[in-house]
Amino acid sequence: MADDQEKTEEPTPKKIEDARKEGNVPKSQDTSGVITLFVAILSFLLLFPYMSSHMVFLFKYYFSLIGMHLDKALMIDIALITVREFLFIIMPLTIAVAIAGVVAALAQFGFLFTTKAIVPDFKKIDPIKGSKNLFSMKKIIEGVKVTFKSFTTLGIGFVFFFIFIIELPTVALFGLGDQLDWLKDKMLIIAFVMLLIIFVFAMIDIVIVRKQYFDGLKMSKQEIKDEMKNMDGDPMIKAKIRQIQMESSRKRMMSEVPNADVVITNPTHYAVAIKYDEAKSHAPIVVAKGMDNIAQQIKKIARENNVHVVQNPPLARSLYAQVDIDKPIPNELFAAVAEVLAYVYKMNKK
Repeated sequence: MADDQEKTEEPTPKKIEDARKEGNVPKSQDTSGVITLFVAILSFLLLFPYMSSHMVFLFKYYFSLIGMHLDKALMIDIALITVREFLFIIMPLTIAVAIAGVVAALAQFGFLFTTKAIVPDFKKIDPIKGSKNLFSMKKIIEGVKVTFKSFTTLGIGFVFFFIFIIELPTVALFGLGDQLDWLKDKMLIIAFVMLLIIFVFAMIDIVIVRKQYFDGLKMSKQEIKDEMKNMDGDPMIKAKIRQIQMESSRKRMMSEVPNADVVITNPTHYAVAIKYDEAKSHAPIVVAKGMDNIAQQIKKIARENNVHVVQNPPLARSLYAQVDIDKPIPNELFAAVAEVLAYVYKMNKK
């Protein structure tokens, strides 16, 4: 029993789908960060002429204000133009980064829309449970990972940034256009270095995240058995469906009795209705059969429709046991059935 409760089995597709419906999916923040940063750098390169033109316009506007008297109207105008130009500069880049974030999520776990993740759960604000989660081993490991990645990335980025800072006295002598080109080049270098570092961490992180995710969904053997049982459905409902199907099949079978040539009985427990149409089949066909109450119903319907009822206990039992409904009789019973049909045809003067 203990082995059944140990979660050693891989999660079933239904278990994974149920987790998705709950909003529980494997998502690596580092992978999203790499994709977002890459799109941000690419967008920055493509949009740099557009962004620099607005920056140059803004600087020229500020220089044009030298010597002007600042009043309330001018201050408002400065604020409006500054906000407008900054929006022109950052909005395209912001939209590109937002789209990249969505694409990064879709690339990891596909399209998912669920409201269960945002439904209030008061268990999550339980202070006792929250304190346990806060100081859990998983949180400690996660904290160490974040700290290590942050210090590594920022440390290497700071080294490059410090090297570039040394160049500032020389860059201050450049023209505005050259300064912007220098700034662009150095920003790209820092961005690509950090992108490479984050990419390495992302590849490691996505492996760890997916392993932890599927390990967290592992099931015990008993859980798999219960899931299979639930997927099969409620036994009572299944029994009801079988009952309806049997009733429908019985009604269809009874509707064929009036078309039969003969009903062979034993005479109380078994009844088998046979029809022979040489144009459709090489052998007689069992169109209905039953025992006890069903046998009595078959005989009743046969008599009401002037179908001959012949008593032949051994043949009735053999036909009931060996032949399914709508199937031809086997070769070994040909002679016995032919004898009964010959008798019926003689009675009917056929």
